[in-house]
Amino acid sequence: EVQLVESGGGLVQAGGSLRLSCAASGFSFDVYAIGWFREAPGKDREAVSYIRRSDENTYYADSVKGRFTISRDNAKNTFYLQMNSLRPQDTAVYYCVADPLGGSNYYNYHYWGQGTQVTVSS
Repeated sequence: EVQLVESGGGLVQAGGSLRLSCAASGFSFDVYAIGWFREAPGKDREAVSYIRRSDENTYYADSVKGRFTISRDNAKNTFYLQMNSLRPQDTAVYYCVADPLGGSNYYNYHYWGQGTQVTVSS
């Protein structure tokens, strides 16, 4: 059974940092596309960052470039989202995702974590 279990969300002041973790099990982690999406109240679900399966290139949304970093540890079957210089507009539920192929849209990802709340206060 494929499982993605997230941890690391919480409440932080603007300018602070958080690191989200996603522990994966039940699939060959190192050959899957992985990433992070977020959903804020009243807004569409958006891709924050992902690593493409096809060429290992990394994508970042313009709003997080230079502040967020995605990484993976294949030995631990875990991937991460380091979030620095957080802003109130980063407040959302963050989901880790995985898929054999992946892509730029949420429907490209077959497997989802349970979501973790990130709240940034001003």
